[in-house]
Amino acid sequence: MTRKTKVAALLFITGILIILVLLALILSKTTSALTALILVPVAGALVAGFGLDTAKFAVEGIKNIAPVAAMFIFAILFFGVLTDAGMFDPIINRTLRIVGHNPVRIAMGAAVLAMIVHLDGSGAVTFLITVPAMLPLFDRLGMDRRILAGVVALGAGTMNIVPWGGPTLRASSALDIPVTDLYNPVILPQLAGLAFVLFVAWRMGKKEAVRLGLSAGIQHGTFTPPELTEAKKSLRRPKLFWINIALTVVAIATLISGKIAPALVFMLSAVLALMVNYPSLKDQKERIDAHAKAALMMAGILMAAGVFTGIMKESGMITAMAREAVAVIPAGMGGHIPVAVAVLSMPLSLVFDPDSFYFGFLPVIAEVGQQMNVSPAPVGQAAILGQMTTGFPFSPLTATTFLLTGLTGIDLADHQRFSMKYAFLTTLVMTLVALLLGVFPA
Repeated sequence: MTRKTKVAALLFITGILIILVLLALILSKTTSALTALILVPVAGALVAGFGLDTAKFAVEGIKNIAPVAAMFIFAILFFGVLTDAGMFDPIINRTLRIVGHNPVRIAMGAAVLAMIVHLDGSGAVTFLITVPAMLPLFDRLGMDRRILAGVVALGAGTMNIVPWGGPTLRASSALDIPVTDLYNPVILPQLAGLAFVLFVAWRMGKKEAVRLGLSAGIQHGTFTPPELTEAKKSLRRPKLFWINIALTVVAIATLISGKIAPALVFMLSAVLALMVNYPSLKDQKERIDAHAKAALMMAGILMAAGVFTGIMKESGMITAMAREAVAVIPAGMGGHIPVAVAVLSMPLSLVFDPDSFYFGFLPVIAEVGQQMNVSPAPVGQAAILGQMTTGFPFSPLTATTFLLTGLTGIDLADHQRFSMKYAFLTTLVMTLVALLLGVFPA
């Protein structure tokens, strides 16, 4: 065995061990993802004999991840400030007025509301706003609560593909691909997925209307907007609604255009949102403090992921693992990797949490594809069509799933049996559209 072969074997074995230990620690909840993503690769690189070069690898990874972390921090602040200012209140209230007491409209309204509220990319916020708003309507008519949980999960899950959402940010970071390059090609597939979700909501509502004997007519009740606490009232800025809407549209349009770096888009947008809605420095500080915890937690994960991906890539471990995988995969199968990843992505949400999948497996899969002449971008795009997007509200590995089932008062098993098939179908619809548009190689 030559020295080159020995080095390759060492890199392969070390890389496999790092990923296995990382997965074991995260999935068993022995340590936090933050701890595992930093300690495991550093320890592995040191054992493999890289010495002080380990630090150089880690710093290189952090440099690559920094723009993504900055984008996420300011995206949370931006949407948090707009929520505090009450931008979503008229939209929510209008939706509730429109749905009345018609089961079809109620089901579709719940899906639309989840999509709109999930613009901020937070599943917890989406469920905490949407479910309490819609649950009284479901209970008043005696509608099946599983429908509420299902359509809200489908709406939020499909919207979670947005470029500031956790899965897309993780894929962008892990593959070192600009967020807009990763996201823009899947805009039309995502829109197709959202349309399919509305169809599923319409179908569920139609069947429920027949079951309740309400299919013949539409009933309307008096709508009363939910009461706000005094603290929330003091934060609302109803007179600035259209200004905030315009700011949101401009921010998203600029982001999608790709002409300005995403981090700068949200930095400017967050600063403008603060200045417009809360001119007082004291109020601005309070709003920043209110959203700092969520921003810091995710930014910390992303920086830790930078350490992991930096060490794995710069040391050559990912390349070594990919070469071994290429050796056992038939040559003609390389072009099918993106489609295979897309089809499996939603079910894999039940097995892998987002950190272990996007930072542990995706880079290796992408490198395998690259060595078989498949660009990493389609592999990343395939992953975000299901892994912790359509799949996150059904996964037992995410706390937000239990928040949804807790708020609706149903069992996780019932929720999965009733609606998970539609989440899988939504991913398949998006995969088919992506194939037809040429996003994935045929």
